[in-house]
Amino acid sequence: MNENVEEIKKDWVPDPENPKETEIEKLKNQVSEMELNWKRALADYKNLVDRTNKEKKQFTEFANEILIMKLLAVYDSMEMLGKFNNDQGLALTIKQFGQVLKEEGLKEIEALGKNYDVNEMEAIELIEGEKDKVIEVITKGFYLKEKLLRPTRVKVGKGN
Repeated sequence: MNENVEEIKKDWVPDPENPKETEIEKLKNQVSEMELNWKRALADYKNLVDRTNKEKKQFTEFANEILIMKLLAVYDSMEMLGKFNNDQGLALTIKQFGQVLKEEGLKEIEALGKNYDVNEMEAIELIEGEKDKVIEVITKGFYLKEKLLRPTRVKVGKGN
C-alpha cells in the first residue's frame, strides 16, 4: 500500500490553477534543500573535528619524538658513565630513566648476536667473526612506538 502512495506522490504534479498547492510544493522543496544543506554542514563539521584531532595527535607525537631524541643523548652518556663508575645511585637513576623512556613507547632494538638487518642497523665496521652476525653494538638503536627512531650502530662479522 505504501508503494502505491509513493508512486502517486512521484507522479503528482501541482495544479497550476491552485496556487496553494504550488506554494506547498515550493515550501516542501525548500525544506528538503535546507535539510540537505544542514546534513552537509554537519558532515563537514564532523570531518573538521576529526581532522583537527588527527593533526593534534600528529603534532604531539612529533614533539615527543624530538624530545625523546634529545633525552636519548643524555641516556647514552649516563649509560656510558655507568660502565666506568660502580655507583649504585647512578645505576638506579639509569634504570629509572630507561623505564620512563620505555613507558613513553621507546623500545630497544636487540642486536647483539643477531643477523645483521639493514632495516634496523647501521654497520660501522666489518670485523673478524661469524659472517653477517652482529659482533658488537656501538650505539643502541630504538623504536618509538612502531617508528624506527634511531638505528643500532654495530660491528658485523665478515666471516673467516
